[in-house]
Amino acid sequence: MLIRIRPPSAVQSSEITPESTYRNRRRFLAEMGIGAVGALALSSARAAEAPKTGGEPLKIGKQSKLAGDETVTPFETVSTYNNYYEFGTDKEDPSRNAHTLKTRPWTLSVEGECEAPAQVALDDLLKPAALEERIYRHRCVEAWSIVVPWVGIPLGETLKRFKPTSKAKYVAFETIYDKQQMPEARWSGLQLPYVEGLRIDEAMHPLAFLSVGMYGKTLPNQNGAPLRLTVPWKYGFKSIKSIVRIRFVEAMPPTTWNRLQSSEYGFYSNVNPQVQHPRWSQRSERRLGELFKRDTLMFNGYPEVASLYAGMDLKKFY
Repeated sequence: MLIRIRPPSAVQSSEITPESTYRNRRRFLAEMGIGAVGALALSSARAAEAPKTGGEPLKIGKQSKLAGDETVTPFETVSTYNNYYEFGTDKEDPSRNAHTLKTRPWTLSVEGECEAPAQVALDDLLKPAALEERIYRHRCVEAWSIVVPWVGIPLGETLKRFKPTSKAKYVAFETIYDKQQMPEARWSGLQLPYVEGLRIDEAMHPLAFLSVGMYGKTLPNQNGAPLRLTVPWKYGFKSIKSIVRIRFVEAMPPTTWNRLQSSEYGFYSNVNPQVQHPRWSQRSERRLGELFKRDTLMFNGYPEVASLYAGMDLKKFY
């Protein structure tokens, strides 16, 4: 279990109403439309607090609805309800704190078992391919979910440019870690920098995506600017943010949450409602903005990835 280390305070935590409780109650009331006058006031307050949508508009060459006809979660919700522990452990912390992250210039290092390792500027990485918009559903291990229109480039096609060798069985990812830009990280309880990994065939699957934007504009910092992984059939913590290093490796790489608590967070982390989290059920989820829960779908409703795991015991390899 993750033990969150709190900064020192003159007031006992037991005497304070948790900010997350206060804010989440406001979000619930506004999104459920309870009380016309109250909802209007709350909506205005939330708009004032929300990060500006004014990222740079992106030129999109192709659009795909890969979440069926499901309603897209509002930008304001997706940009203010985040897990990014380097900027705070409450859901609202990253949207307040992540402005300290400098996302330009940005260099990605690609290393390991490949014939063409390189240090590549993000803008150069994006030049050869037209940007795509893909609407994906996402499921958090904490039993909430969202639908987001991401903008980016296919992960597999990007990795091929660096010519991985036959020794490349896995792809390891590493996020930026800078104590000056991320002063809240000391309270995260995580071993940083944040690291993640995929098997090479997972990384090459057409659904795996490198996102540089959402809702038609560049990513907000709290959502993983300027470059994040998006793997819609896996739990959200697999989609590492603010990537600075990719390595092709022969052995299964360590991952942050598996390293912290392997009994709760497996390497594969596929959405599987039949695998019980030690502290709660994964059989249902609540889409942010909805009142009632819905059944969780195997592979988060992306059955086209099932062939990747043919013959595997997905309760053992969770």
